[in-house]
Amino acid sequence: MNARFSPSLMCMDLTRFREQIEAMNPTAAFYHVDIMDGSYVKNITLSPFFIENLRKITDVPIDVHLMVNHPEDIIPMCIDAGADVISFHPETANNKIFRLLTQIKDAGRRCGVVLNPATPAETIREYAHLLDKVTVMSVDPGFAGQKFIPETLNKIRQLIAMRKEHGYHYLTEIDGSCNAKTFKQIAASGVDVFIVGTSGLFNLHDDVAQAWQKMESIFATETAAA
Repeated sequence: MNARFSPSLMCMDLTRFREQIEAMNPTAAFYHVDIMDGSYVKNITLSPFFIENLRKITDVPIDVHLMVNHPEDIIPMCIDAGADVISFHPETANNKIFRLLTQIKDAGRRCGVVLNPATPAETIREYAHLLDKVTVMSVDPGFAGQKFIPETLNKIRQLIAMRKEHGYHYLTEIDGSCNAKTFKQIAASGVDVFIVGTSGLFNLHDDVAQAWQKMESIFATETAAA
């Protein structure tokens, strides 16, 4: 399987920001940037300012995940900061989803939505044709290090089936506890992009380049028969 990996930068060592980004630039498919408002989830992480500084040292697509109650307030700042892909949770924008997706696309960026573990795949049907990416949370949103929820893999399969049936173009992506214990079952779902964080990447070695090589080796071993 030719997997694509997206490092979750809330899990990186920010005291070694440039060093770690430059080490991952040759291999990362995306950089995953979580922005939380302390309200939609009880955590506060990265920001448009972080995106602006990341943009200065990478050409890797910056993929922003908005865990905020009012994505309409943050989207323009992410666009101005240089984000390439912007995704939000549909339940935070039920009365403005089409407007927000159009706003992102009109700015020349890619758009997506993020589905919580209990949010059904069918949620996206009315606007699936507009989406460039659909992210499935395999843990409840807000914090790293949570237990993997295997029931979410059926949602990946449903999204892939919907894409094939209707000719949609979105990528599927999984976010949460992607690591040696889960790579095999996740890969079997057919997902396109793996978001990797503390357990899947950054804790594997102090040198992130070596951590990346170790992650790829683990993934190849775990998925050899998938």
